[in-house]
Order: sequence, then C-alpha cells, then structure tokens
Amino acid sequence: MNPGQLTFDQVVEGAELPTLTKRPSQVQLFRYSAVTWNAHRIHYDAEYARYEGYPDVLVQAHLHGAFLVEMLMAWMGPQGRLLRFAWQNRAAAVPGDELTCGGRVTRAYCDAERGYVECSLEEKNQRGEVCAPGSALVSLPLKGAPG
Repeated sequence: MNPGQLTFDQVVEGAELPTLTKRPSQVQLFRYSAVTWNAHRIHYDAEYARYEGYPDVLVQAHLHGAFLVEMLMAWMGPQGRLLRFAWQNRAAAVPGDELTCGGRVTRAYCDAERGYVECSLEEKNQRGEVCAPGSALVSLPLKGAPG
C-alpha cells in the first residue's frame, strides 16, 4: 500500500475532508475555456461580462466541479476510485475569488474487497457563500489489501 494512500479503515462517518483552496485567474479561465471549447464570452472577455451585468469574467460551471474533484482525488489517494460525482452551481465566482472546497463523510460501508464512502461536498467563496454544493461516492482499498 502506498504510504500516502487513504484506506477505508481510516475513514470515520462525520469526519471533515481536508480542504483545497483555489484562486482562479483570468489566464486560467481563458485557458479552461480554450481547452473545453467553451466560447461563451463571459468567461474570457471582461468587457462583455460587464455588459452582461457581471463584475468580471466568470469561473466556468465545470471548473467549479473540477475543483471539487481535485480536492476529492487528493484526499482519497491514487488507489481510490471516484464512482459517482454530482454538483450544482449556485453562486458566481470571478478571478481573484478565494474558493475553498471541502466536505464531510456522510456514510461509510464495505464489502469483502473495497470500502465505499459517501461524501457531501461544497465549494465556498471568501464571503462564505456556497458556490457549488455536491456529493460523491468513492471506493477505497481495505487496509492490507494489495494495490
């Protein structure tokens, strides 16, 4: 087992997941739009975003989800598996916002081969507003199980 690998026996229902904080930049948003073929101008053209009534370009909906997944993947380690993931976008974020992703273990159960962990997730901005709530089901190795 990898020394940095989380195993099912280390999981406690109700425990908080380690947080991940991101501060997206205009360059990151432009690049994310390019790589995802998202041509909506509110994500890379600040003047147009202001014309649409926003204070600046907006963090893409899927980037909020990607931040939550990045946090989960770091927590569960390389032998963890993301089995189910869902999120909703509730509040807009702009470059420079501090977005903190976190969550909580809501249920843990296992079979003979793997452990399963259900989590509630949320991404909040620096004002404490929830930008993206979500949920996930992950699978973790059992202690002493081969990779």
